[in-house]
Amino acid sequence: MNDAPDSDREPTEPLPPLEPLGSEDAGLFDQDPTEPEPAEPEPTEPEPTEPVELVRPQWAPPSPGVAPGVVPGAGPEPTTPMPGLAPSLLPPPPAPPVPAPAAAPADLTVRMPAAPVHRNAARFPGWLIPVVAAVALVVGLGGGLLGALAYDRISDDSPEGPGYSGDGLAGVDLKDEPPLAAPGSVAAVAQAVLPSTVQIIAEYGGEATGASGSGWVMDGNGHIVTNNHVVADAAKNNGPIVVVDHDRNRYDAEVVGRSPIYDLAVLYVKESDKLKPATMGDSAKLQVGEPVVAIGSPLSLPDTVTSGIVSYLHRPVTTGGGADSQSWIDAIQTDAAINPGNSGGPLVNQQGEVIGVNSAIATAGGGSIDSEAGNIGVGFAIPVEQVRVTADQILKTGKAQYPLIGAEVRTGGAPAGAGAEISKINSGSPAEDAGLRKGDVITHVNGTRVSDGNALIVAIRTHQPGETVEFTLTRGSKEQKVEVTLDGKEG
Repeated sequence: MNDAPDSDREPTEPLPPLEPLGSEDAGLFDQDPTEPEPAEPEPTEPEPTEPVELVRPQWAPPSPGVAPGVVPGAGPEPTTPMPGLAPSLLPPPPAPPVPAPAAAPADLTVRMPAAPVHRNAARFPGWLIPVVAAVALVVGLGGGLLGALAYDRISDDSPEGPGYSGDGLAGVDLKDEPPLAAPGSVAAVAQAVLPSTVQIIAEYGGEATGASGSGWVMDGNGHIVTNNHVVADAAKNNGPIVVVDHDRNRYDAEVVGRSPIYDLAVLYVKESDKLKPATMGDSAKLQVGEPVVAIGSPLSLPDTVTSGIVSYLHRPVTTGGGADSQSWIDAIQTDAAINPGNSGGPLVNQQGEVIGVNSAIATAGGGSIDSEAGNIGVGFAIPVEQVRVTADQILKTGKAQYPLIGAEVRTGGAPAGAGAEISKINSGSPAEDAGLRKGDVITHVNGTRVSDGNALIVAIRTHQPGETVEFTLTRGSKEQKVEVTLDGKEG
């Protein structure tokens, strides 16, 4: 949910078909790494329903002289990935000392042992030769160790800075214990999690306070999780980002990294002693009908708490108004009230654990545009498992990756529920290597049924580059299974 005012983007189109490459087909990946590409769906099969129009709720604090409730317009939100930082290099290892030769210059070629030393060189005691050899061996081993360390550091390609962690999530101070030992009331959950929830004010459309969203404290090291669309404009233009905590303390923040594809961003604040980290839970344990609580700053109203239930799990959702801002979510659907400004805030279970990041809402009306659209009881959150994966990648490298198979899939038209039809196989892609063909209809991913192209894209994007997944497909009248090793791309 974009928290910046944008009359053109507030209510997005109802799960629009992906842009075809010269036809009605939409690609699972882009060939050009500079352009975001459509994505791959999720394993579960959504029930065929009337398409809903998804929107990232947007909100800008009223400017002086603007009546409350009036949202000024803004331009489209940028989602250009952050440039990577240069890797740090260790200094070259010191050259090992080489004893001065008695006569001829040293021979550095690798060969069989040299001939014995000439008898006229009796000035050097016999015991000196093995000593020098031993010293040279030690120095050589030391130099080799330093060289290996330098190579590891370079190849790791990890940026330096207080916001990064070479060990990812393993290198930061995460809170492991839930705030509540047993399921509590909405009041108990709110009391436990409100101190970990923050408001985020960022530049948007050239205005320093143009975007207002929400976030939550991920660890004790000053890292904040929010939606990419909340800070994308500020990140692109090096604009100001301010984090406001539960006690109304203000902190200047910087972007560690962000993922337009998953609509996630990690921020960093230096002076974080007053920030209380939240506890990440496990959305895989959720059940439909389970009570949940949403916390954030809807309509720039900090510390707002709403409650509801889990309405659906693994809902394939795509948000964004264009190719440069489109994200794909294996979403948790909830009827807890989510409004413009809730973007990036936590969705919490009864033990006070964060199980999702509030990201999008659905709006009523077939394609109607309403810049002040709000909650109608259909909101979507990014599962916390995806937060763990993306945040870990960002902390290590400042970037995030998503998986792809190198094929295009049909996404237009009403879902027939029969599966996802492959419309194109890219040359040299994992799909080609696995033997997939144009016209194949994929019906299951790792045994979980997919009903259409959107579901396939989301299903694939719940995995990681390098993983091998099993596709069940029909080719003509025959059913078969193939294994595909996923490729990866930054985004």
